[in-house]
Amino acid sequence: MKYLFPALLFTVTTSFAQQLTPERANGLARLPLKCLQQEYPNKLSQLLADASELGSPRTLHPVFYGCFDWHSSVHGHWSLVYLLKHFPNLDNRQEIINKLTVNLSKENIAQEIAYLNKKHEKSYERTYGWAWLLKLQQELDTYNEPFAQQLAQNLQPLTDLLAERYIEFLPKLNYALRVGTHTNTAFGLSLAWDYAVHANNVALQNSIRENALRLFKNDANCPFDWEPSGTDFLSPCLEEIGIMQRILPEKDFIKWLKDFAPRLFDKKYTWEPGVVSDRTDGHLVHLDGLNFSRAWNFYRLVHQYPKQLGHLKDLADRHLTYSLPAIVDGNYEGEHWLASFALHAFEEKGE
Repeated sequence: MKYLFPALLFTVTTSFAQQLTPERANGLARLPLKCLQQEYPNKLSQLLADASELGSPRTLHPVFYGCFDWHSSVHGHWSLVYLLKHFPNLDNRQEIINKLTVNLSKENIAQEIAYLNKKHEKSYERTYGWAWLLKLQQELDTYNEPFAQQLAQNLQPLTDLLAERYIEFLPKLNYALRVGTHTNTAFGLSLAWDYAVHANNVALQNSIRENALRLFKNDANCPFDWEPSGTDFLSPCLEEIGIMQRILPEKDFIKWLKDFAPRLFDKKYTWEPGVVSDRTDGHLVHLDGLNFSRAWNFYRLVHQYPKQLGHLKDLADRHLTYSLPAIVDGNYEGEHWLASFALHAFEEKGE
């Protein structure tokens, strides 16, 4: 099947290109495995109180020092746990388990907690890194292997800290961040909601629901034509849909969605994937992530509302297929994080 978009014509075998096969799983696993304990290059995003706080990435973050930055390391860990769970015969299974066990030790987690407990680091990785950490916890909790259960126990204190941070922070956020990058409020709430439901954390669920309704319930006519901005890796419109789909009853959500995104109900609606002009540019390559973000939100809508929104599956497939080949193109700018985004899209697709 051929899909034609600006500057790119590619031919794929649909049955393969849109499936998470064992071959593809092994290829995706190699990316976070390669960078999980790769300290440099590294972007610390550190606020220094004084010279005493200077340190190497591995010293400052003994768990999440690899894969260029803290949050990419977190979702790199999630990717490997997810792949191990779904493909127990991965080629590098034992190497993956060994690296996860070394990184996610109780002692290392304690050092990460100490860093986040610095008075001037309370907002560190808020809320993007927080959200992926909660997703990692959920993946370990639901992986019925002794090593994973031990790692889940090790990680839990850090998870508890970030859950408390959400509850403390959300009422203070007077205005949602409707951006296509890390600080996007809706995305940070969606993964946290999934964890809160999994963990039966009622306080976190209540906080997310109350504040998401306060921030988003009255939104209407999201400007789809404004997307994407030049370096987006999340879809602001679709991520907002993602959190509202989670917290609203089905009837209320459909009513809200018809006001917020009426075009999605048009069976002929189309939306071109974001086009990357230079995948060696760490910011421009974000648009591959945007395509995966669109895909995972479309898939979620399709699964829950097949009659009203089932036609969006074609759009989801096109966005997934468009950027999938770019993950393994040899450029670290994308390789250190895009596998996680692709896997999340496959996860919502139901594979």
